[in-house]
Amino acid sequence: MDLTYQIILIGALMGVFAIVAGRVSSRLGAPVLLVFLGLGMLAGEDGLGIRFDDVSAAYFVCSISLAVILFDGGLRTHRSTFAIAGRPALVLATVGVALTAGLVGIAAWAVFGTPPAGALLIGAIVASTDAAAVFFLLRLQKLDIARRVAATLEVESGLNDPMAIFLTLIAIELVQGVDLTMADALLRFALQIGGGALIGWAGGRTIVFLVNRLETAAGLYPILVVTSALAVFAGAQLIHASGFLAIYVAGCVLGNERHRASQLILRFHDGIAWLAQIAMLVTLGLLVTPTKLLPVLLPALAITAVLMLVARPVAVFLCLWPFKFSMRERAFAAWVGLRGAVPIYLALPAILEHLAGGEALFGVAFVVVLASLLLQGWTVAPAARFLNLALPPSKAQADRRDVDVPLGAHRDIVGYTVLPGSSVLDLPFNRLHMPEGARILSILRAGAVVELATLDRLAPRDYVLVVADPEQIHTLDRMFAPRRKDGGNLAAIGEFMVDARQPIDDLGRLYGIDIRPQDVGHSIATVMADAFSGKPVAGDRLPYGPVELVVRTLDDGDQIIGVGLELEPEADRPTLARLFGPRLWAALGNGARRLRAAPGFLFRRLARRGRGA
Repeated sequence: MDLTYQIILIGALMGVFAIVAGRVSSRLGAPVLLVFLGLGMLAGEDGLGIRFDDVSAAYFVCSISLAVILFDGGLRTHRSTFAIAGRPALVLATVGVALTAGLVGIAAWAVFGTPPAGALLIGAIVASTDAAAVFFLLRLQKLDIARRVAATLEVESGLNDPMAIFLTLIAIELVQGVDLTMADALLRFALQIGGGALIGWAGGRTIVFLVNRLETAAGLYPILVVTSALAVFAGAQLIHASGFLAIYVAGCVLGNERHRASQLILRFHDGIAWLAQIAMLVTLGLLVTPTKLLPVLLPALAITAVLMLVARPVAVFLCLWPFKFSMRERAFAAWVGLRGAVPIYLALPAILEHLAGGEALFGVAFVVVLASLLLQGWTVAPAARFLNLALPPSKAQADRRDVDVPLGAHRDIVGYTVLPGSSVLDLPFNRLHMPEGARILSILRAGAVVELATLDRLAPRDYVLVVADPEQIHTLDRMFAPRRKDGGNLAAIGEFMVDARQPIDDLGRLYGIDIRPQDVGHSIATVMADAFSGKPVAGDRLPYGPVELVVRTLDDGDQIIGVGLELEPEADRPTLARLFGPRLWAALGNGARRLRAAPGFLFRRLARRGRGA
């Protein structure tokens, strides 16, 4: 009996410590995932002495946790994000993951003599990324990056886990000696990806139907949603489709439809997704014994170097090349391929299937994740600034509260706390420029309702309740957000501001630029919109002769109204590759020669297994 309460006490205290430590680490700019993982390691066998070696239980906990995290990610992915970045993200999440896995596998085969199946398994395990950690770090440092890059990384992170899982399971079967033809692999891929997407769409529509038709207590709607989502996940897995893709797609469907209790569901899933992150990472931290990582440390660091400096960059540059991403955007996407808990999770099936070297594979994945969080996690913000992708928003974030409205309502109700520095404080109340059709319903001041007819001006800390069309919320956010005091990284949006409505011919005469024949007579906005298939976003860059045009501002209809002009494009600037490239490759060459003789029983055991098969 006492053991039950001891387990509850230890689990609860670890959750509290994880949250407190995560808050402290945030101020230091450390990846919060690293804190959760480290807490599990400190509490484990080499730390406080908690012995946890139940791989099956860990796999169960991590499967549910990852499913919940992906569902929450889908809930928050707007359809406009797919419109901007759907195609490049899909290519990155499929071809990019396969290229990354293949290049890491080639390195493992060439440097350590690992047989092809074992080498592919190593590559597949470490191939997927965790963009959620990247955006969390950027938010902590109050950085926005070019929206096209951010959207691509966001969608990629939701779609690449199913591909990595598929490759991992295929590689495990190959290591086990299963006779698998290319036709079999392609058929299973179609079932995994196509089946997962179809089940996810159908499951998402079913969840929307249930939420909108079922009359129940408000607090039960979030529980209905999460249990239904897990049913979609498990059902897809049982028929060998990708449950992880299915639950992500189901989240996307629900998140982009109007339904009951939308804000309650979002807030609930925000909390449960954090709980899932903590549970997953602490469990994996408990499962590892740090002293057992020493024999695989050097091979794992070699794999990490290949992954960060060769495999991910090559995959990103090739996959994004057809989509008009600039060199610095591709460089940023290549560097911030942060590894989260998924590679460690993907190493668990190797242990459960009793593969030779399975424990060592788990150790390699753990070291790769730790190295990625330490090196890439701490350099996300500096990389964004170095590559001039950190946009300087003119406003800070508005303090907005969304209010649930009855089903069938076509307008939203939102509440704003008026913050010091907000532009709504600059004008008398009767001269506020509200979006057309938007209306202020009520104003609270010091807890009391203010008569609108008697109000002269809004005051800081007033609470304003507004009804508006959904597409007008962004405009209202800008109105109620305080201005930033700093100018930000102006290099990211061009050194000079020009009116996008003026003819591009004027720009040619002013700066001596040769205008392309097809652009003569068109406005700068039209030329740039055509270059980005009619879907420009802030931060988009268009090289034009000796200059670079940067989208700075757009109106509510996503039409370009302000363009930055950069007279010294990125091609003329020194980059890290030019400064350190020769030394880096020389160091990698020397390191590879030394690592051939390094301890690596993982690779030798896999090699013997391959020869035995």
